[in-house]
Amino acid sequence: MLILSSAETESLLDPDALRQALASAMADLSAGRVSMPPRIAAYVEERGGLVAAMPAYLPATSIVAAKLVSLYPGNAGTALPTHQAVVVVFDAATGEPVALLDGTSITTARTAAGSALATALLARSDADVLAIVGTGVQARAHAHAVVRVRPFRELRIAGRDPARTAALAAELRGVLDVEIVVAASPAEACADADVVCLTTGAADPVIRRADLAPGTHVNSVGFESVGREIDSATVADALVVVESRASVLAPPPAGSYDLRVPIDEGLLDPGDLVELGELVAGTAIGRTSAQQLTLYKSVGVAVQDAAAAALVLAAAREAGLGLEFDL
Repeated sequence: MLILSSAETESLLDPDALRQALASAMADLSAGRVSMPPRIAAYVEERGGLVAAMPAYLPATSIVAAKLVSLYPGNAGTALPTHQAVVVVFDAATGEPVALLDGTSITTARTAAGSALATALLARSDADVLAIVGTGVQARAHAHAVVRVRPFRELRIAGRDPARTAALAAELRGVLDVEIVVAASPAEACADADVVCLTTGAADPVIRRADLAPGTHVNSVGFESVGREIDSATVADALVVVESRASVLAPPPAGSYDLRVPIDEGLLDPGDLVELGELVAGTAIGRTSAQQLTLYKSVGVAVQDAAAAALVLAAAREAGLGLEFDL
């Protein structure tokens, strides 16, 4: 079995190659060409945490991947991340376990790459102002991934902690070729922004419909089992795109409270949801006008981890990285 460290795994995740791999995986998922059962979890109620299992078989990669991921919101603000994971890769032909990869870096990269793919498919072609709400791992990853798909001239960052917001802005100024602006609030960051990325674990909406200009594209990747980062009015007005209708409508730990609430309120018809893979394949229509509001609500699905793991494994073998270990 090949074992890859966090640093090795992260170094092998090329963002453009990953975005293309996700496009293929999403198309295969929507076409029914993959095996992906619903996410399950064991809950650690006294700690407010959970450990979830996410297996998937992606025939195009010839592997089966299974991610075990923990979600401990209480780790926020500590030295430990809220999400920690490992990915085990099996040979699809023999069932042999062939690799153990760092799943934390895979989760971070594939989530941001999914938003970048959605932005490429849904944002206006002339989008040049990007707003990111949040200052954590996903905020950083989204800044690096999303700027690759549109000619952004300005990136605005808003967060609850002024020190963390300023620190992230300073870090990004050194590596991204866009103007970095610290916004006083999410509403200020989103005002007339063309693309908005919500990367929070908020239990209450961090933006409202009135904060968004006509034609905005919103990526929302925040997960909270009993809360939401988007208000119902935004969801009701938007073309809503998801990775998988079955996943996003499933009960916790798989589904999205952001969408369940407006559905329960009669503001969103589940039949109107569009899958990202349908946009990739051209079997569904995306943006239809410059004024249309679009929303990509991500819950994260296992085929994304499998696609990322296949890329990492192939690159590691080519580069001769990792430690071979005989179980």
